[in-house]
Amino acid sequence: MKKKQLALVAAIMGSFVAGLDATVVNVALPAIRDDLGGGLAGQQWVSNAYLLTLGSLILVAGSLGDLYGERRVFSIGVGGFGLVSIVCAIAPTIEVLVAGRALQGVFGALLTPSALAVIIAAFPPEERGGAIGSWTAWAGIATVIGPLAGGWLVDAFSWRWIFAVNVPFVLATLVLVQMAVPPSTVRKSVRLDWLGAVLTALGLAGPVLALINPSMWWAAPVGIALLGWFVVHERRVEAPMLPLDLFARRNFLFGNLQTFAMYGGLGALFFFLTLFLQQVAGYDALEAGMATIPTTLVMFTMSRRFGALADRYGPRWFMGCGPLLAAVGIALMLRLDAEFDYWTELFPALLLFSVGLSATVAPLTATVLADADEHNAGIASAVNNAIARVASLLCIAAVGAVVTAVASATLDVEGFHIAVAICAALMAVGGALGLTGIRNPRREVRCADCAPGAQSVNEPAVARTT
Repeated sequence: MKKKQLALVAAIMGSFVAGLDATVVNVALPAIRDDLGGGLAGQQWVSNAYLLTLGSLILVAGSLGDLYGERRVFSIGVGGFGLVSIVCAIAPTIEVLVAGRALQGVFGALLTPSALAVIIAAFPPEERGGAIGSWTAWAGIATVIGPLAGGWLVDAFSWRWIFAVNVPFVLATLVLVQMAVPPSTVRKSVRLDWLGAVLTALGLAGPVLALINPSMWWAAPVGIALLGWFVVHERRVEAPMLPLDLFARRNFLFGNLQTFAMYGGLGALFFFLTLFLQQVAGYDALEAGMATIPTTLVMFTMSRRFGALADRYGPRWFMGCGPLLAAVGIALMLRLDAEFDYWTELFPALLLFSVGLSATVAPLTATVLADADEHNAGIASAVNNAIARVASLLCIAAVGAVVTAVASATLDVEGFHIAVAICAALMAVGGALGLTGIRNPRREVRCADCAPGAQSVNEPAVARTT
């Protein structure tokens, strides 16, 4: 196997473990509560502590990758994630587990943008669409396979195994990195923008903390003020952590706006769907996980293909129509009640949703990165990842607040329907942003990629899409 393929496998494995832990814990929350206590607040913090530190620090981590090399930062992130997973697995109290989850988010922030930067460094531009398609497919699969794997581990063994199982994957990833990823050039002439790092981390954490814990409402305006200070600082500093001119590029701007809408809806959907299946429909942990298998299979088989098609025809229609189809699939879940038929009601909804999501994820990631220069690949990836993670956390918290205010403090059918309607609307907004905001770039298409007979053997093919 070529080194670039091994580098892709390493990036996939590292990101897969981090993505898995973002969702696998959901089905284990009842078992964790029974074992360690903590009540509903403890359950929320076990889930949200990870996403809070991940979303707050991922921009800082992206800049570290650009400064000190993606291989070094990726390796530190993967190794640290494995060590902290052991802490979570043996946690004697809910407080230790929450602290371990927060540290997992720190190391997850280091490895996530660096993983994509490894792919950018390993593959030439004409091959990146397919490679990123594979990476995003597995990252997406991690989001939906988490409940399945977690449910099986919880029912067959213990909730502690959802963390212990990370260790062999971490060790294998570190071996692959040493084998296949060359050391990166360290940009010694550039210094880390420490003030920018602190401002963005605290600024992102503020609104999230306020939504998680309404009694800390003051954190939201403080965080927004710090983010405003961050923007002013980045405009003035000689070597900014985040080059703000990236947002002057149309596809980068609209791609990230679409990311916020889509991944907010995606994160909230699977959070509330998993809880609904267990707490309302009466599924056990394994059954709740198995219910999402269609999404896993569809994304595994179709994401890379859609990525390659977007390379060939341009991303706009994929990024526009994909989320709209996914929104229709989510809206079909409004038919579910406490006693529904899986094959005639939930399965068709998941199938439509999964095809739409598969059509979108790889073109979206590739489009955002295509508008960034290669030396900014790490920070561009970090921006996109930060927006995705923060959107998921904000929407889970915000939708939860709406459900509690309108329906009840415990999830029921009415509350689930409210959550589903909001998620469908967010996904539809993502599709509208893709259709109206994304512009297909002018790109060369190799004859080998065309259908037989489409071009003369000696005739160069250039496709212009609009």
